[in-house]
Amino acid sequence: MAGSSPLPPFTAIVVAAGKGLRVGGDIPKQFRLLRSKPIIRWSIEALAQAGADVIVTVIAPETRAEAEAALSGIEGVRFVPGGATRQESVRAGLEALAEAAPSAVLIHDAARPDLPREVIARLLAALAEQPGAIPVLPVVDSLAVAGGDGVMTGKAEREALRRVQTPQAFRYPDILAAHRKWAGAPEAGDDAQVLMASNGSVALVDGDERLKKITFAEDLMDQAATPAFRIGQGFDVHRLEAGEELWLGGVLIPHDKGLAGHSDADVALHAITDAVLGAVGEGDIGTHFPPSDPQWRGARSGRFLEHAVSLARAAGYGIANVDLTLICEAPKIGPHRPAMRAEVARLMGLTESAVSIKATTTEKLGFTGRGEGIAAQAIVLVTRIA
Repeated sequence: MAGSSPLPPFTAIVVAAGKGLRVGGDIPKQFRLLRSKPIIRWSIEALAQAGADVIVTVIAPETRAEAEAALSGIEGVRFVPGGATRQESVRAGLEALAEAAPSAVLIHDAARPDLPREVIARLLAALAEQPGAIPVLPVVDSLAVAGGDGVMTGKAEREALRRVQTPQAFRYPDILAAHRKWAGAPEAGDDAQVLMASNGSVALVDGDERLKKITFAEDLMDQAATPAFRIGQGFDVHRLEAGEELWLGGVLIPHDKGLAGHSDADVALHAITDAVLGAVGEGDIGTHFPPSDPQWRGARSGRFLEHAVSLARAAGYGIANVDLTLICEAPKIGPHRPAMRAEVARLMGLTESAVSIKATTTEKLGFTGRGEGIAAQAIVLVTRIA
């Protein structure tokens, strides 16, 4: 989406061929629902949004129907049958890419649903210096070496140890050759070990606690325990100029002046958009639709608001209500309030009863009091989708 710097080209392999029985239930954990979406879909959507050209999803053949249903509508997904071990499944995914021969590949476990774009960026950047890169976290607890009789026999130096996560990134030719060479050896703990066994070096980059792996039922509960609701606020100002159209709340309002800006300068929708983005921690409107990008010149701000609402839903939240205050001396907002309220409700997928639009003046004080511009302030409540 606009506002995010493009990452170097890469392909991804997501390993989802395991049974995942320790999490409980009668279906593999990767197809269990997490905040209304299958676990596997979260990370694959993140990879697609980060720019993966192809996402090879390695599955057990008997789960093809579940996988197709879980990933319906995501472009670039290919399904490949996995092997008896994780290493065999990864190799199957790598071999499926042999004809395309991508420059870089990320290998990820489907059981890690929360995949930050920043981690992907760090991994791909590290491949400029090393053939492999993995995300790691420090070990914060003291470590004991246990003997066979359950008695401590020594200690391990935690300063030299790291917790390893996925995705792990590799130059494709190097990791493919390493996996081919590994054939017949004991099962590998992860793909970094496979590369190192083939004399390849692996860079360590900062991981993220959000990349927690779902292994047991309580892990699934932890991942689902997002706050029941969150609140965001937004504020925007645009100046009034002769010769411009005046758009407020998605409605064209007759007036002798209009709001000036790169898009249609709709301060009402801009404030609401920022409030939605703030509620789910997705930056601000300029992050996603920078004014330096010519494609947004004159764009209708309703597009910005619809995108913000879609990001909230992807994060597992629905919009509960919005409260907007417009600050200006003119025009009078009252006659246009019903149309604005209806349009905001339509853009956000709400009933009109969930949309409040108010107006006030500053008693002739400041730039709004002098009629130089219009300001808007919005508060949005989002609630967790069951």
